[in-house]
Amino acid sequence: MNQRMRQVILYKDEDGYWVVECPSLKGCISQGRTKEEALSNIREAISGYVAALEEDGLPVPEEKFETFLVVV
Repeated sequence: MNQRMRQVILYKDEDGYWVVECPSLKGCISQGRTKEEALSNIREAISGYVAALEEDGLPVPEEKFETFLVVV
């Protein structure tokens, strides 16, 4: 299996669940009751997303996401 790195954003929602998104894969989002569960779930979601693109012969977006901390 070819491993790829993807950046994700992890945050807690108003219901107390951890939400995790992969910005380089539009619409690839998951959640979990704990950080560990959410990260495990997004790994699975990313793998499925990439596999579906490859099966359909579509290009897999490159990781081009950058993060910045903005003080306001």
